[in-house]
Amino acid sequence: MHKNFIDGVWCEGPGVRENLNPSDLSNLVGLYAQADSQQTQQAIQAAAYVQPLWAAYGPQRRAEALDQIGTEILARREELGRLLASEEGKVLPEAVAEVSRAGHIFKFFAGEALRMTGEHLDSVRPGIEVDILRQPVGVVGIITPWNFPIAIPAWKIAPALAYGNSVVFKPADLVPGSAWALAEIISRAGLPAGTFNLVMGRGSVVGQVLAESANVSAITFTGSTSTGRHLMQVAGARLARLQLEMGGKNPLVVLDDADLEHAVECAVQGAYFSTGQRCTASSRIIVEKGIHQRFIEAVASRLSEIRVGHALHEGTHIGPVAEEAQLRQNLEYVDIGQAEGARLAYGGQPLSRTSEGYYMSPALFVDAAPDMRIAQEEIFGPVACVIPADDYEHALEIANGTPFGLSAGICTGSLKHATHFKRHVKSGMVMVNTPTAGVDYHVPFGGTKASSYGPREQGHQAIEFFTTLKTAYTLA
Repeated sequence: MHKNFIDGVWCEGPGVRENLNPSDLSNLVGLYAQADSQQTQQAIQAAAYVQPLWAAYGPQRRAEALDQIGTEILARREELGRLLASEEGKVLPEAVAEVSRAGHIFKFFAGEALRMTGEHLDSVRPGIEVDILRQPVGVVGIITPWNFPIAIPAWKIAPALAYGNSVVFKPADLVPGSAWALAEIISRAGLPAGTFNLVMGRGSVVGQVLAESANVSAITFTGSTSTGRHLMQVAGARLARLQLEMGGKNPLVVLDDADLEHAVECAVQGAYFSTGQRCTASSRIIVEKGIHQRFIEAVASRLSEIRVGHALHEGTHIGPVAEEAQLRQNLEYVDIGQAEGARLAYGGQPLSRTSEGYYMSPALFVDAAPDMRIAQEEIFGPVACVIPADDYEHALEIANGTPFGLSAGICTGSLKHATHFKRHVKSGMVMVNTPTAGVDYHVPFGGTKASSYGPREQGHQAIEFFTTLKTAYTLA
């Protein structure tokens, strides 16, 4: 049984969760402890007690610890990738790539620990000097989703530790295996007991305690918009620092001058790979009328080549949906799209394979209208709709016509339109002739509108959330 890690000790919880393989429901990945509110409070208290000590360790020791963690992750990428694929359903090459990204994130922030700077200025008043210092915020509560069960925890935990904060980490209840493996690696990196705590369990229990606790100075969360709003109400009411990464309904605009084959690959990669379970997935494909029919036919042909199957089997392009509830929701949206009048041009059916799992064929809707639910609501599965546009200006209007604003893409041969789109699309990230899903770890990640709240994640800009500024005046 895999235990929680609290104040440097592995602890059983009052409950246990079975972690099942969505590619093969007869395969038990493992048993994982479930914490209650009391254990969560213990973790918070331990983190609060030790945080000043960890901050006093200094940047060199913090950098060495993070580099050690990154080195082990990279050395074990194949093993950890198989675990990730087994519990989340991501195909093995994608899973190994995600583990590699997590390792590189820790190594990046090992360097950032040594690059934390301040400023020294002369005051406007004679004889007074001014120092602007960056200091850790304190205890950071980390709540992560199930779709990237090691990379997203890494890009929150690494900067939190790099800048001298202590951590209470609550992973998604659906995928505790990768989180536990990461915690086990961190547990051997020489951090003082209580600096890092793993508390697995229900969001309504563990997450609620983190939101309510006055000892948790900041919460960084990735998940649904509804949960993000709840955290805003509860943790925001006590003026906790918040970083919320939430939903997306990302557009990919394809103009008449785009390279058809390349645009099709951008659309298929962005919309369907990782089983469409990415907040940056291109679920709205907005196509100019001159290329519209050829594009639809080419995408349908490309989807016919996609092999859906067991995540660990060689040759599988798309694995299963992560859980039964998500599969049920995906299929409900297929019904909703047809009822709204969109035409299902490909897929959208549950599939049977040699092992029992949560399989479905990628769904392509065409003749969709911008105000349909399938074009406005985040589905979070391998379901995309094609919306026709009269011209570039019309396509941009449709692209901006949702409450979300995470990622947006355009396929075009026009530098003029690409430049205009980068400046005027309402999203935090813009992709030109590349899929909307797929980002680097050394640059900022985040969106606008209902997609994000608070400072950006990743890159050097992560320092804005995980540190606070202090201005000190000294009479010389």
